[in-house]
Amino acid sequence: MTTTDRPSVGPLRVGVVGLGYAGTTHLTSFGQIPGVEVIALAGKEPDRLAALGEMYELPHLFDDWQALVAMPELDIVSIATPNALHHPIAVAALAAGKHVFCEKPLALDTAQAIEMVQAAKDHDRVLEVAFNHRRRADVQFARRYLETEGIGRIYHARASWKRRSGIPGLRSWFTNKAMAGGGALIDLGPHVLDSLLFLLGEPRVVAVSAVTHGELGRAGYGAMNRQEQMASDTGDFEVDDLASALFRLDDGSSVAFEISWAGHTVDDEDISIELLGVDGGLRLFVPRYASDDTLRMYRDIDGVAVTLTPEVHVPGGEHPLVIAEFVEAVRSGDWNAHRGDFALHRTAVLDACYRSAAEGREVRLDS
Repeated sequence: MTTTDRPSVGPLRVGVVGLGYAGTTHLTSFGQIPGVEVIALAGKEPDRLAALGEMYELPHLFDDWQALVAMPELDIVSIATPNALHHPIAVAALAAGKHVFCEKPLALDTAQAIEMVQAAKDHDRVLEVAFNHRRRADVQFARRYLETEGIGRIYHARASWKRRSGIPGLRSWFTNKAMAGGGALIDLGPHVLDSLLFLLGEPRVVAVSAVTHGELGRAGYGAMNRQEQMASDTGDFEVDDLASALFRLDDGSSVAFEISWAGHTVDDEDISIELLGVDGGLRLFVPRYASDDTLRMYRDIDGVAVTLTPEVHVPGGEHPLVIAEFVEAVRSGDWNAHRGDFALHRTAVLDACYRSAAEGREVRLDS
């Protein structure tokens, strides 16, 4: 497929793979966009597949993703599956001439991500990942503040997502290494890393030194669903419930990065990004997905330490927004900036963290 065979008229037709929460979000979000038709759904649970097919009035239902991808009528394949399926579905869909929208993470590791991005380039199609947290109104406000006011050279950042009891589905695919690729780091880490790099203006991470732990999950603590508490003490918990890393960036700055699903700690659930600049500081702190009072800016004005508290409301709806932006990119016909390259870098950083933790050393990333 080349730029000469891009569809120029008619609706964009979408097929969704995945029946969980993300899948229903994709069904709803694509269906709300004028000129977009969701016509197909694939998934392994027959009762839920039938129920969603009826709910969304879908004419084509499949119990395997290959049949959906093979549909010549489709323009877009939307992937909302366990992580291990992102790579095979995306590569097949791109080769079939479909644009691909994919849940995070892009892939299990760097090698898979490289293949996916190369497939988007080879087949001249869009590949985007659902990094919806950067679309939060407070993150967008913070980025504009950094661009217009600035805080001087940012030399260090702290970024985290921490939960006290937030392991999603003990003994589910989330805690199966082959299906998920990892635990808390690959689940929550992509959103925090994406928002951080977005705020910093897209520097490159050049080296990481990381540790991972899975102590609480293996001991049976930390389930998001309290009825599952102690359910994993048989040793079925195969992934990390905490990861901590130091990043070195190509501009000489550094990042302290910590992600955890569970911990005996004061943290209930919060996301935090703190930027330390020469002339000021900025902190985004989001407890329990808060919609207000999440931003602070710190400066010295005439020798006096001042804290600025902007009034920024987060209305929600970030996932539909990122899907709408994906559709806009597809319709634009200018696809060169939408091949998944920035998602590839995020996958490479997290992959390097896992390698660093496994090997007990700093890992450098290829430029």
